Amino acid sequence: MVDEWQDMKKKLIQNLSINVVQLIVNQLLGLGIFYVLSTGLDKNSFGQINLVLAILLSVFNILSFGMDQMVVKKIAAGSDTSSVLSIYLVHVLISGLIFYGLLFAGSVFFHNKNELYSLLLLIGIGKLMIFFSTPFKQAANGLERFRLIAYMSVISNLVRCSGLIILGVLHDLSLHNVIIIFIAGDVIELLFCVFLFYRSANIKITLKWNGAGYKNLLLESLPQTGVVLITSALARFDWIFIGFMVSAIKLAEYSFAYKIFEISTLPLLAIAPLLIPRFTKLFQTEDIRAGELKFLVRIEMIVAAFTGLLLNICWSPVIDAVTAGKYGLINVKTVFILSLCLPVLYLNNFLWTIYFAQGRLKMILASFILTFMVNVLGDILLIPFFKNEGAAFAFLASCIVQTIYYLKQGTIPELRSVWLPLIVCTLCALISGVLSRALFHNSWLILPAVILLYFPLLFASAQLRRSDSKALKKLFSW
Repeated sequence: MVDEWQDMKKKLIQNLSINVVQLIVNQLLGLGIFYVLSTGLDKNSFGQINLVLAILLSVFNILSFGMDQMVVKKIAAGSDTSSVLSIYLVHVLISGLIFYGLLFAGSVFFHNKNELYSLLLLIGIGKLMIFFSTPFKQAANGLERFRLIAYMSVISNLVRCSGLIILGVLHDLSLHNVIIIFIAGDVIELLFCVFLFYRSANIKITLKWNGAGYKNLLLESLPQTGVVLITSALARFDWIFIGFMVSAIKLAEYSFAYKIFEISTLPLLAIAPLLIPRFTKLFQTEDIRAGELKFLVRIEMIVAAFTGLLLNICWSPVIDAVTAGKYGLINVKTVFILSLCLPVLYLNNFLWTIYFAQGRLKMILASFILTFMVNVLGDILLIPFFKNEGAAFAFLASCIVQTIYYLKQGTIPELRSVWLPLIVCTLCALISGVLSRALFHNSWLILPAVILLYFPLLFASAQLRRSDSKALKKLFSW
């Protein structure tokens, strides 16, 4: 038994390390892409590209019908990988081709008249290829083959980042050339995913219609389908609304701030894929290890609040320096509001993973409907008056509402107080930031000051404890 626990501990640490490396590489490449586009293109072109990407991201997420997460769960629970992969692969091919066929048919009416539709049609080719690659990534996730996922996930960004940097060096960065690079990167990722999965997973890839299996998977995913519909609209509704109702230039500014905000969630992105299979197995046992779950939340809140603190302190001096003043100072308020969402997102992901592992999909659907309604209503009311800051506040409000709903739906008594570290850690970060700015005016003196203030405040509020090192080692023994 001791050897088995040691093997599990070693595997978890290895998987986490691989996932962290993959995410760091991907985020750096994504940041490189974003930086080249934001500084090399005018704000209008940059905003149009982001609007198109927001639309396509929402559509392809909806077309998954929520099956992607269900595929991970079923494979992690021991279902036949080849069969599940085949069913989802057929679904992806059919739904993707139908969507793009309709999009292409629409070009008869819009292609020559609307520049935005032309971008949608062209960039859509690449995103269709990415959509076709998702079954292989989800199957690898369910198998906990994180090294394989790492290789699959970086190739497109590597091609795009390299290509755009070359274009930038050659001073040939045009919208036309950017589109070519995007499509090439996405096609290469699909081919790479198929090749790597076939070579590394030792699982037969088949394209065979299984009506009964597809119906069962669809029915199991049905509550999750509603969640996907809501989250897809929620994820980029603000981008789309700003792009159509305000301007592409304001969208360029908001999307830049939001992209950096997304990159700041790197720790969450690192741990989230590991939690689904682990929580699925954990909740199949009688001992849910509530004490360790509470410790996990506390550590997540410390990391989230500290990330938000650093984001605010470094934002204006760093971003204005690297973008020649295009996206720094103008986004200070937007970034502050978005940074307040970080601890809330961590807690929501933790609670969502528990409920997903418990199979409470209808409740999750209800939570996302509520969240979506709050976000959309907030966007409609606030964006026309407060523009980007209004969109950020609407997102924060929707996240808080979702947290409250999740907490009220909890069935584990020991976890009812998991919201307390969120409040305490956020207050510690806010106090550290305010005091540091009051004491110093130089940004590079403020940075060490917030660190020297934040962590003592955590110890004083019992969010950090001397025994945490032992608890952390125990957590890795899952």
